[in-house]
Amino acid sequence: MMAKQDNLDLQTRDLVRFAAAVAQGYEPELRERVTDLRLSQVPPQWVEELLLQSLLMVGYPRALIAFTVWRKVSELPAPASDPDQEYSRAPEWARRGEELCGVVYGENYRKLRDSVQALHPAVDAWMVTEGYGRTLARPGLDLRRRELCTVAQTAVLEAPRQLHSHLRGALNAGATPEEVEATLDVVARAPTVHADRVKTARLLWKELK
Repeated sequence: MMAKQDNLDLQTRDLVRFAAAVAQGYEPELRERVTDLRLSQVPPQWVEELLLQSLLMVGYPRALIAFTVWRKVSELPAPASDPDQEYSRAPEWARRGEELCGVVYGENYRKLRDSVQALHPAVDAWMVTEGYGRTLARPGLDLRRRELCTVAQTAVLEAPRQLHSHLRGALNAGATPEEVEATLDVVARAPTVHADRVKTARLLWKELK
């Protein structure tokens, strides 16, 4: 019988596994997953982009741990520079952030913006400009894989509202239902992830199907 994870191509599966490991923050698991990434020849740029977006999803402490493991195990150096270091590009980030956020949230985009604005206008601006525009709209990793990785991380972190949004977002970004189910299966098999978190994730997914 085919495992649900087999509904993901090998490179995407290993990237999603690494995303879940980043959210867990368990270094032995991170080292093992980096080894898998290298064996399946996942493009290093995909990994770099996942790690950058993980700053948004899991916070600096765990993302920096994962970055450190990636550098040590892969033995790949950091790039000398990055175009998105330049804050003069902020208007471009805002434009592409609004566009990308609209794709992910679809018909719920305006509701999201209004809800976040009600929390604090700075959070709304940062979400669109820094989150979606500066980070998630970067060209190094396609949106479908970004959203599948976000599904994995929000499931590990037990962030049900965000998970619900990104389950929809993965579908809006072109993932198939089988790929989303495979991603949840990755989470279910990850070490240190509590069974209740897996149950919550699967219930949310069932509501959307």
